[in-house]
Amino acid sequence: MAAAHNVAGISILQPMFLKPTAKELFLHFKTIAEAVPDTPMLIYNNPGRVGYGLTADLITDLAHAVPNIVGMKDTSGDITLTEECVRRNRDIGFKVFGGKDTLLYASLCVGAVGGVCTAGNYMPYLICDVYNKFMEGDLKGSLEAQFKLNPVRLSMDGASFPVAAKDMSILQGRDVGEPYRPSLLTEPGPVLDKIRKAMDEAGLL
Repeated sequence: MAAAHNVAGISILQPMFLKPTAKELFLHFKTIAEAVPDTPMLIYNNPGRVGYGLTADLITDLAHAVPNIVGMKDTSGDITLTEECVRRNRDIGFKVFGGKDTLLYASLCVGAVGGVCTAGNYMPYLICDVYNKFMEGDLKGSLEAQFKLNPVRLSMDGASFPVAAKDMSILQGRDVGEPYRPSLLTEPGPVLDKIRKAMDEAGLL
């Protein structure tokens, strides 16, 4: 469906609930990629949501075997894994994106080309500040931007995910509606107060 609508690319998560072998995971990603050979595909490694992670060996095998698997989003939080996926696949121009907002600066330092960040939905300027300053060679400024971003992103952890992104957008005055059930907006109280305080201290309100 995505390819039929001429999307620029697709991002594919490892299967949920199942606990596949390396061979089964290889076939999962390879089969999807080969079904849309003209559409670039990113592997999306998110162990926190599915209960297991992808290995650097598997990523490397896929990157070198399937032409339209062109990169990955790594939300493992394991900087060594991020770095290994960059190192092992730099010969083919494989693009690695950081998937943890709090590790955007660290991901860039080990060779990631950017990040796919939840916080980009409600504070894109802070995300861009980390990236732009890094690319300009202002490493100190980039790190400071990361330090400014982190308390806001970490304040989300007390709320339901990804509902906290809606909470923050609403606090900024955006009409983003309610989440799909069973998710609910965060009720007034300590969790929402912590989010509001972090956003206020970062100059987001």
